[in-house]
Amino acid sequence: MLWKTLERRIRQGTLTIHFPDGTRRVLGSGEPDVHIRMRRNDTLRRILLYPPMNLGTTYMDGGWDPEGHDLRPFFRLIMLNLGVGPRSPAVRKLIAVVRRIAEINWPWRSLRNVSHHYDLDRRLFRKFLDSDMQYSCAYFRQPDDSLEQAQTTKREHIARKLLLSPGARVLDIGCGWGGLALHLAEHHGARVTGLTLSREQLDLARERARERGLEDRVEFRLQDYRQHEDEYDAIVSVGMFEHVGRPQYQQFFDQVAALLKSDGTALLHTIGRTGPPTATNPWIARHIFPGGYIPALSEVSKRMERSTLKLADLEVLRLHYANTLAHWNERFQQSRGEFATALGEEFCRMWEFYLQLSESAFRWSDLVVFQFQLSHRNNSVPLTRDYLYHDSNTANAGEARVVSA
Repeated sequence: MLWKTLERRIRQGTLTIHFPDGTRRVLGSGEPDVHIRMRRNDTLRRILLYPPMNLGTTYMDGGWDPEGHDLRPFFRLIMLNLGVGPRSPAVRKLIAVVRRIAEINWPWRSLRNVSHHYDLDRRLFRKFLDSDMQYSCAYFRQPDDSLEQAQTTKREHIARKLLLSPGARVLDIGCGWGGLALHLAEHHGARVTGLTLSREQLDLARERARERGLEDRVEFRLQDYRQHEDEYDAIVSVGMFEHVGRPQYQQFFDQVAALLKSDGTALLHTIGRTGPPTATNPWIARHIFPGGYIPALSEVSKRMERSTLKLADLEVLRLHYANTLAHWNERFQQSRGEFATALGEEFCRMWEFYLQLSESAFRWSDLVVFQFQLSHRNNSVPLTRDYLYHDSNTANAGEARVVSA
């Protein structure tokens, strides 16, 4: 029965499963032609008991390997063929309730969740990220752009959307290791406050500000955005909204609205789905991003509409994150031996599973990046996107504001 079910589901491509005793089973036909090898007799049984969790768990403990040590062809085949199976309405409702509870991110829980991922050994991030340590989607103007070049382009693209004038006060919610905040201060004359919940990120961001002589223009704080009070000309949040959790969406937009001046501009850069809402992958939730959730557009717009903010522009970045993750994985693999020695083989298998699964989801499933440009007024943002693509000095981008309608 199991094999018949799998044979019915695999319509595109061929999956060959090799077992420890030398036997094999072939499912489907044609391209892509993918082979995986079971290293233990009980691995397939464990996977099939709960595939969303146990596929990654059994890979972490060495239960199976892809041929050629590249997981992406296997993920491609899975995404082409094997979606989530049908569930009864009662089961779907129970799962939705349980996972929404998991996304209730009180400040103390948000601090714990962020620490789980971002307070890892900073050497790891230095090895696989670009030199500015941008841990979010880059912007590739050309397919052969280097990672450093694409991340610089991303920072500048965001800066233009913020419409900054020299001396503008900017809030960076989820500032990471400080790269964007430092860029806005150094190249656009902004005065930036950066918020993070990671002690490791805070320490490095402050160190970088000292090294670049920007301490008088950039302040980094270990603080939850919900506890922050002030008023800003511009607000930016890059790669943080995925950690907010659906129960907090309305609070997030209401807080941005409260902190943003009446003529200000905000930019929200977040991973999203082009398809309908779905559940967080349980393996990702346990091992990588506890408390996280990737929203569908409908889930974001519903809460945005209930705030006082207006949607000025929405840009969808397609495949840019797939290319970013491919660069990250390549760099991680170059230093894999070093991290296997320092952090263990299980950690390395977890990390490469995460990077390659994520790349595959952006390449062959429904993940994209949304950039929401928000304001209080309907005329705060230029009426065309021309200002984003000119070659003049962008430090004066604030001059492009519309002053009357």
